[in-house]
Amino acid sequence: MAISQAPVGRGVMVTGRGRSPAAAAWRRLVASPAARAGLVMAVAFVLIALVTPAVHVYDARTDADLTLRLKPPTAAHPFGTDSLGRDILVRVLHATRVSLGLAVSAVAVATVIGSALGFLAGYFRRQVDLVVMFCMDIVLAFPATLLAIAIVAMIGPGLRNSLFAISLVSIPAYARLSRGAVLALREQEFVLAAQGLGCSGQRVLLGHIVPNSLPPLIVQTTLSIAFAILEAAALGFLGLGAQPPTPEWGAMLADSYKYFTSGAWWVFCFPGVAIMLSVLGFNLLGDGLRDALDPRLGRG
Repeated sequence: MAISQAPVGRGVMVTGRGRSPAAAAWRRLVASPAARAGLVMAVAFVLIALVTPAVHVYDARTDADLTLRLKPPTAAHPFGTDSLGRDILVRVLHATRVSLGLAVSAVAVATVIGSALGFLAGYFRRQVDLVVMFCMDIVLAFPATLLAIAIVAMIGPGLRNSLFAISLVSIPAYARLSRGAVLALREQEFVLAAQGLGCSGQRVLLGHIVPNSLPPLIVQTTLSIAFAILEAAALGFLGLGAQPPTPEWGAMLADSYKYFTSGAWWVFCFPGVAIMLSVLGFNLLGDGLRDALDPRLGRG
């Protein structure tokens, strides 16, 4: 006997076996080895960022011991020490909160603002669409990294200004993605039916279009965190992000690259590995979510 499907509110489908779309997407996500690896790495970095400040009190202003300068990895200092005798493991762990917190905050701001602009532009069209997308095209005319560097260089270095710059250069991606989703959904039968039943424009947009536009935005958000980590590291490396002595992966690389030829490989290796693994984890997770949330796969 064929398994029947019946619509349950706002276009959400539940199979005869009782499996919701969210459960089916989760099964597809964890079925992928790459997605599982990305999920584990992303969750690990998030836990490190949340747990480290709670279990270890660290004052970067007083953390220096020149008698331990540039010591290689030992049992007492598993990642070695830097040019000021500071434990690199401690600084890498505490830098996770700074770097990841900056990236997640910037992406959250860009997601909210960019998605809202895209929804409005796609639904109301005409002058609203013209003005919003013209502004987005102006931002996209500049390379994202160079634009972020220019913005921070003009308004001054620091974490707050870095957050503003990374958020600004990330907004167009969400605006274009959400606008495209609205244009595809506004002609769907369930949206036309809601309009025919007399639903207001606000109710149609918030109750029917926005919920069905979330899957691609979720994927974009995950991938954007990886991009924001690289942007934050680039700004920190140039001295435009977190200011000394605040631990931040990019700033740690800037302080250590000069020791590349002196044999002190551990000084720059571990911050670089942290950047690589965090970016890799969120990229793998984003790719896995893209496959898991794609209804055309038809698996599970």
